[in-house]
Amino acid sequence: MLRALYNYALQNDLILPTGFVQKTVKAYIWLSAEGDFLEAAEGETIPCPDIGSLANGPDKCNPLAEKRSVIVPETPTLKSVYFRQLLADGGTLEPMLTVCLSALETPETVQAITTALDRMKIKPSDRVSFCVDGSSILTRNAVKIWWAEFRKQFASQGAQSLCLITGQPAVPLLTTPPISGLRVVGGHSSGDALLCFDKNAFCSYGLKQGANAPVSEEAFAGVKAALDDLLRDAPVLSGMKFVHWYDKPLPKEKDEIIAFFGGEPEEEEEINPNEARAAANALVSSLNSGVRAAALPNEYFILILSGAGGRVMLRHYERGSYQRLQTALSAWNEDLKLKNDRGIGAIRPVKLDVRLTRLLSRQKNDSKIFQRLNKELSGLTPAVIRAVLSNAELPDAAAVRALAYIRSQMTDSDPDSKSQSIPDGLACQWLKVWLLRRERKKQQKETISVEYNTVHPSSAYHCGALVAVYGAIQKAAMPDVNASVIDRYYASANQTPALALGQLQRLSNYHLSKLTSFYWRNYYETKLNQVSGSIGDVIPVALTLEQQAYFALGYRQMCSWMAQEAAAHKAKLKENDAKKEIGGN
Repeated sequence: MLRALYNYALQNDLILPTGFVQKTVKAYIWLSAEGDFLEAAEGETIPCPDIGSLANGPDKCNPLAEKRSVIVPETPTLKSVYFRQLLADGGTLEPMLTVCLSALETPETVQAITTALDRMKIKPSDRVSFCVDGSSILTRNAVKIWWAEFRKQFASQGAQSLCLITGQPAVPLLTTPPISGLRVVGGHSSGDALLCFDKNAFCSYGLKQGANAPVSEEAFAGVKAALDDLLRDAPVLSGMKFVHWYDKPLPKEKDEIIAFFGGEPEEEEEINPNEARAAANALVSSLNSGVRAAALPNEYFILILSGAGGRVMLRHYERGSYQRLQTALSAWNEDLKLKNDRGIGAIRPVKLDVRLTRLLSRQKNDSKIFQRLNKELSGLTPAVIRAVLSNAELPDAAAVRALAYIRSQMTDSDPDSKSQSIPDGLACQWLKVWLLRRERKKQQKETISVEYNTVHPSSAYHCGALVAVYGAIQKAAMPDVNASVIDRYYASANQTPALALGQLQRLSNYHLSKLTSFYWRNYYETKLNQVSGSIGDVIPVALTLEQQAYFALGYRQMCSWMAQEAAAHKAKLKENDAKKEIGGN
């Protein structure tokens, strides 16, 4: 992983000269060549000298670019004194630094600088630096030469070891610079340690700190630069940063991983997986057509990171071929296929974060549902992503949570609730994928299809379908009922069908007698006979987790099937009415 990040930094020219770190200077203090204060102006992101963790101590700071509270403090501190000492030392090679020092030792100039920074609303923690005679002191060649020599006193001393990243002999860093960009996922505002050995239990063979995992300063600078760059635009997925890159450049519009995982979703946003996979499909089809397709990366890399206690927590690391990735994502999308509520099309694609909300405990008026993903699914999401990327089984927890969501929805009798009489489609997709992949692992015949399977071997599946028919009969006979039989019996039928189906059958006889339409009475009686015959002679007393998932899918697919047939019947009636009207005219 470290070598892959280092290679990314090399390929993208991210590695800075040793001893420099890319930082954001919030404001520049502009001075004339004589040291007169001119103005305070907006800063920039620029490579700055850095002494690493030593700057966290009470008496040292970074040179040339530091916090306002260090450069122009209200009262002198050890850090502010050290900052001026650095200017004095660097002034032996670069006269501009002497000009800066002279300005800081002139009370009138310091007062003018303070007033200007206040006007810009620069906070004490904001980083500032100097521009002298029209140019930044951070860009001067003499400054770089001075810093390269001065910083040698901070370099690690001791025996050389082979660097874990480059394989070259080097004196290892005792402590590594912190990684920025994880604050929104539990990280520290000042950065988090990727490699640290602050406990005796982490050390071995009498080695101290970084000697336990030796990396050279230059090599780790490349790793840090790569992570800082990748984390900057990485999407947040369930409280973790989803970082990915390729071993060759790839335009964002052709990046299948971006299209699939997507990060935090926008409202009502739809994605088209087919467009995202166009480049990969072209490559595969070119094997048969002979048409040359655009080159694609050989490998992809995925890192899932979060912060915890000042450390970088590596949740998951994945690497593999782009072709394997395309195959795995295609299999995932194929396994998800289910008819929509009306039975006349497929459930539309959504981003993974939207899909993950169906694994949360269901709440009414949940305005912060995506923030809940961070806390409730932080342990489950990496396992789900591994299953997606490797075309493997989903964890059982996904099925347990999806079933709990469906039961909560189906038993919600609140008249103002938006819950429907059909199980949520996204929740049922979790169950479908979980069941299909379990069947494949057991080398069983796949039994779950896009729509209702009349010859499915599971009696639990058909028990779910039978309950759906009972619910539809009551809705047709008593459309305005406050608490339906589904509200009252779905949860118990999903777990102990033998106890619930008898009562549902007795109620159904009463509801059928209320139907005034001969067509619909005959339709539902036929459906009941067909599904009852599929169940067989024995109704299960209690259902396992797998059977409960089959039950939920059977219920949903029967609802979709009946909705499709009702729409077809309604369309046929309209067509007949139109023909009669034409004939009458």
